[in-house]
Amino acid sequence: MKPIHQDETQNRKHAGKWLVGLTGGIGSGKTTVAECFQDRGIVVIDSDEIAHRITAPGGAAMAAIASAFGSQVVAADGSLDRERMRELVFEDPQQRKRLESILHPMIRQISDDAVLAATSPYVMLAIPLLIESEQARNRVNCIVVVDCPEAQQIERVMKRSGLTEARVQSIIAAQASREQRLAFADAVIENHSTLQALEAQIDALHQRFLSEAAAAFGACASDGGQSPA
Repeated sequence: MKPIHQDETQNRKHAGKWLVGLTGGIGSGKTTVAECFQDRGIVVIDSDEIAHRITAPGGAAMAAIASAFGSQVVAADGSLDRERMRELVFEDPQQRKRLESILHPMIRQISDDAVLAATSPYVMLAIPLLIESEQARNRVNCIVVVDCPEAQQIERVMKRSGLTEARVQSIIAAQASREQRLAFADAVIENHSTLQALEAQIDALHQRFLSEAAAAFGACASDGGQSPA
């Protein structure tokens, strides 16, 4: 296991919050893993959920997106037409950068506010493209990668979304490779077996993160992030 990123400047930046970055390829099971940590009382801040919120009808990002890309990417209800936008950004990296320049600062601000409000012993940031972003990697104290074989990723995504195998493969190809994710991992959760096996790994990591947070920040971490009265 790799040493954890215990930089003192970063610890001060997050005001006593031990941040665990959770990532993995599409179909790896990040959502299931995040829910398991939530069941253990940990605040999980999901960048995908924030992105959906700010691109819903009347969402904070929709005016800027409509201005940058035109009405072609706005659905009838005023939300982001995700399929149309997906086509645009897959075809043109510059369009992807333009979209990210709108979404990422908003997501970061909302996420930062949620981190400051969190009272769990440590906080988990679920970021699908964590490995692809140096800025995102530098935010967290450690990186957890949810891993499974690519064939299993494809099967899961096809089953839940109805996408073709070729389309799922193109999405996987646009993300960091499995090898790249594992190279950055401080911990790996193997999600190719049973829920019982998954829970056992999460129990072990939960205890590890509780200990690391307490070691980094003392009593404030072990009592749920609250300072003594």
